[in-house]
Parts: sequence; structure tokens; C-alpha cells
Amino acid sequence: MNPTTIDWPWKPLYTINPVVGCKHNCPYCYARRINNRFKWIPDWTKPQFFPDRMVDPALNSPKSKKIFIGSMCDLFGAWMPNDWIRHVIDCCVKLPWHEFIFLTKNPKRYHDFEFPRNCWLGATVTNGELQGDWNRIIYLKEAHAPGRRFLSIEPILGSFKDVGFPLIDLIIVGADSTRGARKADPEWIKSIKHPNIYLKPNVR
Repeated sequence: MNPTTIDWPWKPLYTINPVVGCKHNCPYCYARRINNRFKWIPDWTKPQFFPDRMVDPALNSPKSKKIFIGSMCDLFGAWMPNDWIRHVIDCCVKLPWHEFIFLTKNPKRYHDFEFPRNCWLGATVTNGELQGDWNRIIYLKEAHAPGRRFLSIEPILGSFKDVGFPLIDLIIVGADSTRGARKADPEWIKSIKHPNIYLKPNVR
């Protein structure tokens, strides 16, 4: 478990990466760039499982922490084995004083598991005009989980003017941070209607 500078509203925020690697091949992926620099795994598109990271002694601290699980993967990607995911969730169940934060581009898979109350479930979307992003929001809202839900609209690549967000507790909005990327249109940001929006500095 390590402290992180990821700019989310949970502060201080920590990360644990029981899996490293991803098959989405998103052009704006920061995690792949980090792995290419530090060479934690040899092939980014062949995720590797590190189960012992979920029993890090630091997790036994009685002080509650906000912990993002999987900043270097998509734990709920279609390619992820069920037993990897169950191992992670089982560890969360055993540590109810911490808050664990999950984020995926495949929230439909949340429906295959049961989560404890101390878990935030999140989904990444980028453009409210895309049917695929509409579907992700629906899958997130319909997940059978007693905890809270959030959307990460990062990078924002389109308008959300016709999108409603019932049952979503938090929305995080950020721009594409890759070199040479197009700046976010201010009208896209204004189109998001929700009482709890966290804007990253690059869209303020």
C-alpha cells in the first residue's frame, strides 16, 4: 500500500495494486506509461496477479484509510479471473474500517459479485453521447452493492447534457492529460448536472 498523488476528493488517498496490466489499450492510459517507464511487468497487455499485496501489514493499522484498489489495472475487465476478484473483495470484507475504491470500464461485471458496505464502486465514462457510456452508467446504478457509487468522467470527451445521474453519489471530472491532447470544451463540463462534482484543476 502506497500514498498516491492521484487527484481525487478522497484525501489522503492510498493505492494497492494486486493486479498490474490491462488489455483495454486506451490511448490516454497513464498507467501504461508508468509501467513502460518502471518495467513492473514485461508485457502490459498480460496482467499479472500479486495476491500478497492485499495482506500488506499496513492494512492492519486501526486508522481508517481511503484506498484505491487497482490504479494499475482494470480489476473488472472481462479477461480477469473470478478468483482474483473474489480474493480482493474477501480482503475488503475483513477490513471494514477502511474504505476501498474500485474503478472500471466494465461495470456490468460488478453484478457478478457481492460487495461489503465499505466499498465505493466507480465506472469510467468519457462522452454522454455514446451509447456505450450510457450503458456503463446504467450497469453501475444497477449493481447490487450497499456502498456508494461514483463516476469518473476522465478524460471528458463530449457532452452529458441529456444524461441523468440518479443513485450516483459523486462525479469526478478531468481532461485528457496526454501531450498534445485536445482541451476540454467548457460546455461539456457545464452540461454535467449533479450536486456533488469534483473538478480536477485541468478543467476548472
